[in-house]
Amino acid sequence: MSEITQATFLDSNELVLNMGPQHPSTHGVLRVILKLDGERILGADCVIGYLHRGVEKIGENRTYAQFNPYVDRMDYVAAVSNGLGYCLAVEKLLDVEAPPRAQVIRVILTELNRIASHLVWLGTHALDVGALTPVFYTFREREEILNIFEEYCGARLTTHAFRIGGLQYEAYAELATDTLNFCDRFLARIDQYESLLTSNRIWVSRLRGVGILNAEDCKRFGVTGPILRAAGVQWDLRKAMPYSGYQKYDFDIPVGTNADTYDRYLVRMEEMRQSVRILRQAAADIPEGPIMAKVPKVLKPPVGEAYVSIEAPKGELGYYIVSDGSTQPYRLRVRPPSFINLQALDHMVRDTLLADVVAVIGTIDIVLGEVDR
Repeated sequence: MSEITQATFLDSNELVLNMGPQHPSTHGVLRVILKLDGERILGADCVIGYLHRGVEKIGENRTYAQFNPYVDRMDYVAAVSNGLGYCLAVEKLLDVEAPPRAQVIRVILTELNRIASHLVWLGTHALDVGALTPVFYTFREREEILNIFEEYCGARLTTHAFRIGGLQYEAYAELATDTLNFCDRFLARIDQYESLLTSNRIWVSRLRGVGILNAEDCKRFGVTGPILRAAGVQWDLRKAMPYSGYQKYDFDIPVGTNADTYDRYLVRMEEMRQSVRILRQAAADIPEGPIMAKVPKVLKPPVGEAYVSIEAPKGELGYYIVSDGSTQPYRLRVRPPSFINLQALDHMVRDTLLADVVAVIGTIDIVLGEVDR
């Protein structure tokens, strides 16, 4: 337990306040113990574990294939990214690579999922701050993406799209057309979101200069993803350590300069535009061929270990797997971006106001299924 909850406060101006775990703006069952001087934050202590399911230990008691659907339930608004990272880690152990057709379809589904995740973030973040309209607009576009997922594999939220070695299903006939049509519509919708928010004086005043986390602090806490890029660090694993053929696609890495909540908003908005660029390139050139590599029916990776990380919507998502040569992982650990990024909350909210805590939690973009696992 932190010093915030241990200390005895004799000054009547100091107050300990529980925010959550049943609070809509904590984005799940997160409990934040706040130490207040009036409305000014003196410190914050995150209490997690209300959604803990022992996912990593479950993985050590299931076969490699059996555990594959479990990862979809961690970051449940970015299930496709979870599945991609896990499959790549097991494929590294097996020393196999998904066929070119499977890699392109993986990129299409993963980038659609990145947009869907950012849309949930934008709608709920705006709702937390007090803007009601954007959540209706963003969920309208997210519905179009979920329709594509449903057409592909029948699932909408916990989308189990990939298999170790390739894809679960062959792409349906209109996948490329549906993706390109969505891209054509979506760019104008991003402009619509920005017309509501980017220059809105209430939105700007609530976000600008709030929750600053500079580049050095990001590195100290291990923070990745849009929060790191908003601090001016041009780091994206799709470019730094390409996987699934991302080196073939032309796209930019948006960065900020002020490292505040407003810059993180701008970075994610631009990331959605860059995802559209990737989607258009991928959907226009889906190669023919198989969708599965040659993998044995019973997976027994050789003795060894592998760590693979991908650029998930919220940051670096990594899987570390140790194989003892059996059908089950000997050890399995996940590096979830929501869990790591949340560690910086105390630093980000100190000396801000109580109302700013809501904005900062929203800009971190956490999902408690991934934090607690």
